[in-house]
Amino acid sequence: MPNEAINHSVEQASPPSLARRGFLRRGGAGAVATAVAALSHPEISLGQPGTPTPAPEANNLPPNVAEWTRTLGAPTASPYGTPSKFETKAIRNLYPGLKEPMSAYSTTPLQELDGIITPNGLHYERHHAGVPQVDPAQHRLMIHGLTDRSMIFTMEEIRQFPSVSRIHFLECSGNPSFLPPYGKTAAEVAGLVSGAQWTGVPLRTVLEYLGLKPGAKWIVAEGADGAAMTRSIPIEKCLDDVLLAYSQNGERLRPEQGYPLRLFVPGFEGNMSIKWLRRLHVTEQPGYTREETAKYTDLMADGRARKFSFVMECKSLITSPSGTHKLERKGLHEMRGIAWSGRGKITRVDVSVDGGDNWKPATLDAPVLSKALTSFRAPFEWQGQELMLMSRAMDETGYVQPMLSQLIDARGKVSFYHNNSIQPWKVATSGEVTNGRA
Repeated sequence: MPNEAINHSVEQASPPSLARRGFLRRGGAGAVATAVAALSHPEISLGQPGTPTPAPEANNLPPNVAEWTRTLGAPTASPYGTPSKFETKAIRNLYPGLKEPMSAYSTTPLQELDGIITPNGLHYERHHAGVPQVDPAQHRLMIHGLTDRSMIFTMEEIRQFPSVSRIHFLECSGNPSFLPPYGKTAAEVAGLVSGAQWTGVPLRTVLEYLGLKPGAKWIVAEGADGAAMTRSIPIEKCLDDVLLAYSQNGERLRPEQGYPLRLFVPGFEGNMSIKWLRRLHVTEQPGYTREETAKYTDLMADGRARKFSFVMECKSLITSPSGTHKLERKGLHEMRGIAWSGRGKITRVDVSVDGGDNWKPATLDAPVLSKALTSFRAPFEWQGQELMLMSRAMDETGYVQPMLSQLIDARGKVSFYHNNSIQPWKVATSGEVTNGRA
C-alpha cells in the first residue's frame, strides 16, 4: 500500500494525537523489553548484533532512571565554559623530545577532534622563549622603513580599521620530521596543524594607509617575545592575504597564540605568522634572520639548502582510525581525516586500504575553503584481515601528495622540514591500529 494510503487510514481510524500515543506506547514497550533482555542476558547487545556489551553500571541503564535524571544539574555560573569531565583524551601534549619548556611545543589531539575548526584551547602551540604576558594597553605596533610615513599604532587604533574573518589552517614546517621516531598517535605524527577562524585587519589596508615607496620588496616582522622572533615576508604576499590578527574563533587571541596581536600569513609555514607582533620593517631585501638561515631551511643531500621554502604543500591525514585506536567489530567502518594545502583549495582525496596498490576517491565535506582544513570520509570493510590505510590529497594546482620515498629521493634524508608525505596506518588482525612507518 502506498505511504499516502497508510497515513490516511491511520488518520481515519483515530485522532492524530491518539495514534501517536499508541505508537509511542508500542515503541516504548518494545524498547523496555529489549533493554530488560539485554540486562538479563549479557550476550544480547544494545549496539551492533553479535557484539558483547561491557559490564554496565546497571543502575544508570534502561529501564532504570539514571542518577543524573533524578537530581538537579549544576547551575550556569561558570565564567568560561569547560568540556565535560568525561572528555579526558582531547588535550594538548607537550612534545617529549624538548626538555626545556621555554622552547617547546604542544600538539593538537587530531585523533579526538571532528571537523575543520580547532577549539582555541586545543590549537597547537610553538614558542621559542616562553609565552609573554603582554598588556594590550601598553603594546604598540611600529611600521617603518620604505613607507611614505612611519607610524606607531595602539591596539585600539588597529581594531578601528576595517576587518575581515577568514578560516585558515596553521602548520609548523616541522610537522612532522623526516626522521624517526614517527610517533604513535595522529597528534604525535602530525599534530602541529590546526584550523581556526582568524579575525583582523588586512595588512594591505594598513600599508595602503601609510603608502609604500617604489623599492619596497619585503617586510621583516618582529615579535615582542624574549626571542624577538623575526621573519621576512615578500611584499606580494603582504598585499595579498596577510592579516594583522587579534581574534581567533570569535574571541581575542590567547597568550600562546600571540595576544594581543599576531601576523597571520595563510598557507605559509607557521613560524612566519609572528606572534606578539611589535614591528614591521619595510625593506628592499629579506632580513636573512636566524630563523630563516640557521633554522627553518631545508638541507639537501648535496649540502645545499632550499631558499625560502615558505609554502606548506598539499597534505592529508587519516585521523580515525589512527594510531592507538582499535576496531571493535567486523563489518563496515569509515575512514575520516583532514586535508589542506598552502596553495589553495583541496580538490580531491583518494584513500587506500592496501598500502597504495589501489585507490578510491573519498567524499569531501563542505565547506571546501582555500588554505583551510578540509574534512574527508570514506567507507571501508574490515573482516579481521590486516589493512594498511592511506590517504592522498590533491590541490587546485594539480599537485599530488607524495610518498615518503619520493621526498627522500628528491631531498635525501638530511632535510628536517616540509614533510608532506602520505602517512600509513596499519590495522592488525586484532583490530589494533599502529603507525605504518614504525
